[in-house]
Order: sequence, then C-alpha cells, then structure tokens
Amino acid sequence: MGENRPVTIDELKQSTTAPEPPATLSPALRALWQDAKGDWQAAHQTAQDIDGPDGAWIHAYLHRKEGDLGNAAYWYRRARKPDCRSTLESEWEEIATALLAEQ
Repeated sequence: MGENRPVTIDELKQSTTAPEPPATLSPALRALWQDAKGDWQAAHQTAQDIDGPDGAWIHAYLHRKEGDLGNAAYWYRRARKPDCRSTLESEWEEIATALLAEQ
C-alpha cells in the first residue's frame, strides 16, 4: 500500500491476511480491519474512541453483529443512518467504501 495514494477496498481486504494492520489506516478503518480479523473486542474498543458519525456507524455495525439490536439502533441514530437490513458482509463493505472515499 503506497503512502501517497488512498487504500482501495481490495487492498484493505487483502491486508487482513497480515498479522498487523497497515500503519496508514485511520482508526475507523483499523476498527473494520480488526473486525475482519475476527477480533470484535479490539474493533469495539477502537470504535469507542472514534467521535462522530463514522465511529457511531462502526459501533452500530459491531453491536448488530453481536446481536444487540437495541444498542445497534441507538448507534445507527447517532450515525444518522437507518438500521441496516443487509448482510453483515455487505454492511462492512459499505462502511469501508465510505471511509475509503474520505481518505
């Protein structure tokens, strides 16, 4: 991943085969990376430290994945997003794509 250009969705997904996230990832993308690696706790901890709608959206996704739909609904409202009805995989990709577009 070049430091002078944005990461692509394919590069982000491919990077999850590595033991550590790329140093260039934002905290929000790092949370998604941690989730993709199967480390919900680390992803949740990272998301808790992200202020604003992006952190709230990741937080909502993580609580939906956990099965805590009431808590997820709260975080979707904070993110100004509708409660997600797509698959978890589709939502992860939607969040990642939105975050990558902000780079």
